[in-house]
Amino acid sequence: MSEIKVNSIKGVAATAAALSINNTDGTCTANITNNLSNRNLVINGAFLIAQRGTSSTTNAYSSVDRWRGDDNGTDEQTTKSQVDVASGTTPYTLGFRKAFRLTNGNQTSGAGTTDHATMTHYFEAQNMSNSGWNYISATSYITLSFWVKASVAQNYYGYVRTHDGSSYLYPFETGSLTADTWTKVTKTIPGNSNLTINNDNGVGFSIFLSAYRGTDQTGSITLNQWGAYDSTVRAPDYATTWWTTNDATFEITGVQLEVGSVATDFEHRSFDQELTLCQRYYQVIAKGSDGTAGARAPLVSGQMWGTTGFYGVLPLKTKMRTLPSLDVVNGTNYWQVYNNTTDTCDTLAYNNASPEAISLYLSGNLSGTAYVGGWSRTNNAAAFVAAKAEL
Repeated sequence: MSEIKVNSIKGVAATAAALSINNTDGTCTANITNNLSNRNLVINGAFLIAQRGTSSTTNAYSSVDRWRGDDNGTDEQTTKSQVDVASGTTPYTLGFRKAFRLTNGNQTSGAGTTDHATMTHYFEAQNMSNSGWNYISATSYITLSFWVKASVAQNYYGYVRTHDGSSYLYPFETGSLTADTWTKVTKTIPGNSNLTINNDNGVGFSIFLSAYRGTDQTGSITLNQWGAYDSTVRAPDYATTWWTTNDATFEITGVQLEVGSVATDFEHRSFDQELTLCQRYYQVIAKGSDGTAGARAPLVSGQMWGTTGFYGVLPLKTKMRTLPSLDVVNGTNYWQVYNNTTDTCDTLAYNNASPEAISLYLSGNLSGTAYVGGWSRTNNAAAFVAAKAEL
């Protein structure tokens, strides 16, 4: 019987092998370009979903879902926003329509040691531990890929990090970016015997990308290698140009983290699929600006408890990561209760909850008929309430 012995098969003009052969056990790794589903461990990596709103200067989760935007030491805070990908650019032609952008403020005092502007995506530990990645093996890989663009030409840095046990990080660089030009970055990351990732619903893994970090968090560090996490040295020292440039921008799209040593085509999910994944962590219950004429968005049915309080129980759209809390914007006459008569009130509050349902309580200048059923709605475009169970 004839046989062919090779290490790999690669096209004449290709830079990567289409098929790699393990000389020890004969197994092979294929560089497959297709749209196989359930590969991308990142939620909202194409930034389609922005339940809170499309732009904010608030830190933490404030615009696009599942991605934090944070800054520190600012004279003028950065803006975190969902933006359009321009037509004619390479990400656009690959199907990307939205991106996540940090827009710098005017940092008149210059670059301080504690200043920073960052983007972060946190993963549930169980999503990583059940992904198929043998994270304690140096021959098992995950691959991170993303598109990045900055208005200031320089090198930028990021890292992935484990959070369970003794925390470890794997720092990397984007390479020198050309101003206002999208660049594809791909990083293949091996496992390491020191890593711990629990099988639970807490934070187990994260991706950090930084437009700038001050010297209290940078220093001498080896890129593309796992090391013990040290909060004072997370990246090499940054050029200060981005931070000292008023209205400088830094944006990403097409973020994918997948098991294996090859970056495959981005897994485009439908809007509904991505929204459902995001709702495990954050669910809008009622938003006055989305309501019919008069900012009337339905809220919850229930009954009066006494004459000054209204209770309602609301099933959630999908099971949340943990017991949710309430994200609410209250104000004078922001809410309305129908209970024999129509009455406005000022305060919507959390009563109790499970990951599957939440109990809401309306009060504040409310006067109704005791123990009679009714229903409620928003009464102001600014009225807003959501359930949150973020990492």
